[in-house]
Amino acid sequence: MIRQATWCAPLLVALLLSSCTGRDSDETLLVMAAASLTDAFGEIGVAFEAANPDIEVRLNLAGSGALREQIVQGAPADVFASASAQTVQALVSAGLALSPTDFASNELRIAVPTGNPGGVVGIEDLANSELLIGLCGAQVPCGQFARQALEQAGIDASVDTNEGDVRALLGKIEAGELDAGIVYASDIAASDDVDEILLPPTFGVAITYPITILSESPNPDAAGAFVAFVLSVEGQAILHAYGFDPS
Repeated sequence: MIRQATWCAPLLVALLLSSCTGRDSDETLLVMAAASLTDAFGEIGVAFEAANPDIEVRLNLAGSGALREQIVQGAPADVFASASAQTVQALVSAGLALSPTDFASNELRIAVPTGNPGGVVGIEDLANSELLIGLCGAQVPCGQFARQALEQAGIDASVDTNEGDVRALLGKIEAGELDAGIVYASDIAASDDVDEILLPPTFGVAITYPITILSESPNPDAAGAFVAFVLSVEGQAILHAYGFDPS
């Protein structure tokens, strides 16, 4: 079973799901991954461990910006998979990460609770102040991409909440606390409690996921093997099953 590691730094605490396992491994691989990769990397980690029984994978899942800050502040990690090329490039420029490789792509969708109680029909409805609208915060990729799409559409969204990562936003939509929000297509695919509304193709935003080995990785060989697995036919099939497209 994949363990999800917890790391604390001054003024910043990584909020992680917890699990317990009795797995006895020779190496522990610490993988930081964007929140939108939660389900796909959970399964990839299990499959990687099955193929590499001497390596245990621990996942740290959060917004890409928060993970970048953890790395900058010295959090131990081997691999970083981000929802933003810009986020990874900042680490490369600082000498904290090796050259990244794109491994997946995604698209934006409007998510509404099942049955669409707010009657949302398109992106223009996000400007309706009578609806409860949520976005990811501007500091994380899903929020940055959503704002790009809204700007392209000429929409001034009436935003009631800005969430720290896309899974937090999705959870509020699933619970019916919001009438609509902009998430990734992969998040729609992972949920049975939301419906999707497509954005007009003319408002498309290119979303590419890069993966990199961190410069201070204590397990560079295992990190390289994990990256290779993500890029493999099996890894790519898992990503596709969770709604991701090839890069």
